[in-house]
Amino acid sequence: MRGHLPDPEAEGCVGRGGLTGAPLSGLTPGMSDFDTIVDELYSGAPADFVSTRDARAKGAADAQTAASIRALRKPTTAAWVVNVFARERAAQLQEALRLAAELRDAQADLDAAALAQLGRERRALTARLAADAAELARARGGRVTDATREAVQQTLSAAFFDPGAAAAVASGRLVTELDVGDGESLDPSTVVAGAPPEAPELAPAPADEVAAMRERRRAQHALQEAERALATAQRDHTAAERDAREAARRTEQIAARIAELESQLTAARTAADEARAVQAAAEERRQATEKALADRREAVAAARQPGATG
Repeated sequence: MRGHLPDPEAEGCVGRGGLTGAPLSGLTPGMSDFDTIVDELYSGAPADFVSTRDARAKGAADAQTAASIRALRKPTTAAWVVNVFARERAAQLQEALRLAAELRDAQADLDAAALAQLGRERRALTARLAADAAELARARGGRVTDATREAVQQTLSAAFFDPGAAAAVASGRLVTELDVGDGESLDPSTVVAGAPPEAPELAPAPADEVAAMRERRRAQHALQEAERALATAQRDHTAAERDAREAARRTEQIAARIAELESQLTAARTAADEARAVQAAAEERRQATEKALADRREAVAAARQPGATG
């Protein structure tokens, strides 16, 4: 998590190392009127920042306060838009940050699909907040481009992901816009003017709302489990249907083969019966011819006997 620190050569911008290499909060003196001046500067019109800052420095009660005031840097336009929103829509911002904290806690219980849906809802919410902030800034005479509005949304998104960024945004003293970094928590003192901001005191949700939210989480978790079980059952059913269709097809093939073999067997039996009939007839003819042959032989033998007549 980090802020987009502007060009150190520009008027009122913070260098890559912060103010003279130190966190912005390191310049804060322990004086009650200093915070009032900081609030005035970072919620006022950007065009008046430098002149107001110099005037307050000249009117400071002592040199330390004057030096601390002069060290304050002009916020980027996106940071100013966020500051105006944080001050004039504090209740709306607090509710959004409380919701963000709830969402961070809920993420551990969500699966990939639910996390993706949560991400879409988060982007939609920060887009609406950024649009509201831009409209509020325009009503105060500010010029808010599309790029500035996108930077505001990115800053609000950072506050949704990181408590340190949330504290910086809620302070109303942001010097530069923020972005979602690599998971490291932001040190608010590096991007906020004046005293290091404390974590915003988010009003706890009413007991019935908390109970309802927890019940929704349990219901969502139960729904996810049921959907996973349904998906598994559907896969098993699909596989069983596929196996049943394959078994039916195989059964039909085997039945067809059996019918074919039975037909062949019937034909073979018929052929065997016919062959046996032919064999019986042939045997009968053989026996008849054999008897006729024997008779002829006897006749010939008798004719050859002495005294036989010709």
